[in-house]
Amino acid sequence: MSLLVAIRGWTPDAWIERFRRLAPERAVLDARQPFDAAAVTHAAVWKPAPGLLASLPNLGAIFNLGAGVDALLADPTLPDVPIARIVDPDLTARMTEWVTLNVLMHHRQVRLHAENQKGAIWGALPQPAAKDVTVGVMGLGVLGRDAAAALGRLGFRLTGWSRSPREIDGVECFAGAFGLGPFLERTDILVVLLPLTDGTRGLLCRDLFARWRRHNHMGGPVLINAGRGGLQVETDVLAALDEGTLAAASLDVFEAEPLPKTSPLWAHPKVTITPHCAADSDAEALARVIVAAIRREEAGEGIAPETLVDRRTGY
Repeated sequence: MSLLVAIRGWTPDAWIERFRRLAPERAVLDARQPFDAAAVTHAAVWKPAPGLLASLPNLGAIFNLGAGVDALLADPTLPDVPIARIVDPDLTARMTEWVTLNVLMHHRQVRLHAENQKGAIWGALPQPAAKDVTVGVMGLGVLGRDAAAALGRLGFRLTGWSRSPREIDGVECFAGAFGLGPFLERTDILVVLLPLTDGTRGLLCRDLFARWRRHNHMGGPVLINAGRGGLQVETDVLAALDEGTLAAASLDVFEAEPLPKTSPLWAHPKVTITPHCAADSDAEALARVIVAAIRREEAGEGIAPETLVDRRTGY
């Protein structure tokens, strides 16, 4: 029983070392080197080459080394075996930290205070209480629910939107195309934690921005996206910022990554950029989660339901 490590875009050496140390009872194979395809029973992957997984006749399960599975599902040859994504308390906590940091930064107008500091300006800014500001969370999975819970403890009014109906204590929930308008009409700060699917690609566009509630102490709607870069149309984000439809944006994900040095987002005065690090996690902890999941699966317990990917929905 062998574990194949197939990673593109990252250096896989450290992952291979971790898996060999944490699972000494099995062979850990490097997809960059020749290997016996018939020996592979499990695969730990990130953006593997299309067709690679289909070449493994005895593959029993795929473990995606991240929360987003859009790149994996884009492979038309993907074999019909269970796919598990990372669901880990450490990853969730780090995402909630990043979301909370950025919500508070905009709510408390930190960027404007920083500009006043540069000019030695003692200038008071309008500052309502959190209870008078509505944060809308798009995507009410594990990450969205945890972020909403943290923001709720700070006193923010909360709304949520998802493709299918949800009920969450303390969150006014909306769903589907009919719920999107009412959701946006209530929203001051939009936190986006959606997966990237055919139905969500390009969702953050000019038409959506125009539907937000316009008036608040921040000068207009604020976009915070730590979901996937393909959710946003960056030319529309820039246009909305320039014309005032958006007051500000915090972006951790981008259409092309790394974000090209030529992108005007880098220098835009209303944009805060982080390099897809919102939920950077302890790789050692994630490797332990995957090894434990493989052992449970081999013992006949199956893949934990909360980690299983539904191919019909794309997450």
